[in-house]
Amino acid sequence: MSNAVYYVSYKLKKGASVQDFLLAAEALNNGFISKQKGYISWKQLVDGDTWADFATFETMDDLKNFEAASRNPSEAANKFYSFINLNSCKTHRFIVEKSY
Repeated sequence: MSNAVYYVSYKLKKGASVQDFLLAAEALNNGFISKQKGYISWKQLVDGDTWADFATFETMDDLKNFEAASRNPSEAANKFYSFINLNSCKTHRFIVEKSY
């Protein structure tokens, strides 16, 4: 069975502290995301002012269950989201076709 990737690109709000944003992301990962069934990893990527989250799960079902569980955001999730310009988000779900 192929892994699934949740990919979302976004921009931070003007004036947002990158250091505080990364601390909020780490707290969210440690307290919620990494505890989800099928979680493999979460990478945060940056290119200038564009950020991207690249979260890998064992299966697409695991990814969909994570998304469903995320619909009721916790305090840690709301803290993380408070740094993001939500209008800039572009979300994709991928199946890993091949790894080298």
